[in-house]
Amino acid sequence: MTSTTSNYRRAARVARNDGDAHLFAVGQAVRLKGGFAQPSRAPGIYHVTRTLPPRGGSPQYHIRNDDERHERLASQDELEAVNASSGGEGGGNLMARTFGHG
Repeated sequence: MTSTTSNYRRAARVARNDGDAHLFAVGQAVRLKGGFAQPSRAPGIYHVTRTLPPRGGSPQYHIRNDDERHERLASQDELEAVNASSGGEGGGNLMARTFGHG
């Protein structure tokens, strides 16, 4: 019976995590959101380098800016997609140079 119980618990964990879908893909350009009437705490364009399991109900990401030597950890609710066609900070060209597609 213990194997049935452990299989049930494992299946329940998997089913619960399926609802926490990542909105951003590895390589996608994102920006950290600012608060209400506040600029972003770290302005600039970042790229998703890794997706991580949810924490506190929100999927997590590692993101990196080309001007920094470290990665940042950000939750999905702290990020917004960057429209590559807007050319905000060379987003389309940067994507093509970095990942070979734009």
